[in-house]
Amino acid sequence: MSKARCPWCGEDPSYQHYHDSEWGVPVRDDSTWFEFLLLEGAQAGLSWRTILKKRDNYRQAFAHFNAERVARFGPSNVRRLMADRGIVRNRLKVESAIGNAKAFVELQDQAGSFDAWIWDWLDGEPICNKFERLQDVPASTPLSESISKALKQRGFRFVGPTIVYAFMQATGLVNDHLVSCFRWSEVQEGARSR
Repeated sequence: MSKARCPWCGEDPSYQHYHDSEWGVPVRDDSTWFEFLLLEGAQAGLSWRTILKKRDNYRQAFAHFNAERVARFGPSNVRRLMADRGIVRNRLKVESAIGNAKAFVELQDQAGSFDAWIWDWLDGEPICNKFERLQDVPASTPLSESISKALKQRGFRFVGPTIVYAFMQATGLVNDHLVSCFRWSEVQEGARSR
């Protein structure tokens, strides 16, 4: 008998694996924060499935998601990335990823870590929603709007409220698994026991 999952992951085994092992699990390390920030920005206007399939290519193209290294990328790196068929070759997204790496490193320097900065918005604890239907899950919230505004003020791009909310869901700032999904309680218990 198959497990009850959030309906958005469908029948695709790689999408189900992502749903079952990563989505909604609270992130606590800056490298992973940067990875999701970069990938969510790349996803804008596309499906997450598209980006998930290109994730390993992104890892190679963007220095294994090392923000300090990406922050030092210059024009030759942009040319290389624009020729890389393994990623989304959109100049605005490529350049924003590099700009976001610079802003990310600056934020780390000022706040000690991105992890500390982002969790401070939630007093260190994830929000556990109790949605029963996919249509009840919002595309953005007042909190994602506030975080978006703060990120933009720090020079980040491709961080609108909807992108930020997807980022919050993916990284476990919020648990938006439906209550009927087997992961809802597992993620909730994992967040409590950390």
